[in-house]
Amino acid sequence: QVQLVESGGGLVQAGGSLRLSCAASASGSGRTFGAYSMGWFRQAPGKEREFVAGLGWSGVRTEYADSVKGRFTISRDNAKNTVYLQMNSLKPEDTAVYFCAGSVRFGIPTVLHDYGYWGQGTQVTVSS
Repeated sequence: QVQLVESGGGLVQAGGSLRLSCAASASGSGRTFGAYSMGWFRQAPGKEREFVAGLGWSGVRTEYADSVKGRFTISRDNAKNTVYLQMNSLKPEDTAVYFCAGSVRFGIPTVLHDYGYWGQGTQVTVSS
């Protein structure tokens, strides 16, 4: 089992950068952090939560939403039990609460219900 806590959100001007972090805490004698595929989702007010980026358990394979390709980079440090989302060239449309999530599914899930473990989110606000 794993518990996730996001940090690093805040206010930034359009064109600026932020790096989000998600610290994972495993409990029990089951899977380690490295056994989970990790993803980032975001949710703006009045909108559905949407997939942003995903990273396989090996830290090699990645998936990105078309809206963030070339601007966002997901990475993980299994030794630190942490996943990151580097966000560059931020746009006002990126404003949302960002959530990290973990999945034991094979591959890199992009569907919300395939992720069984969620953080509580961190607010990212991009000004015009």
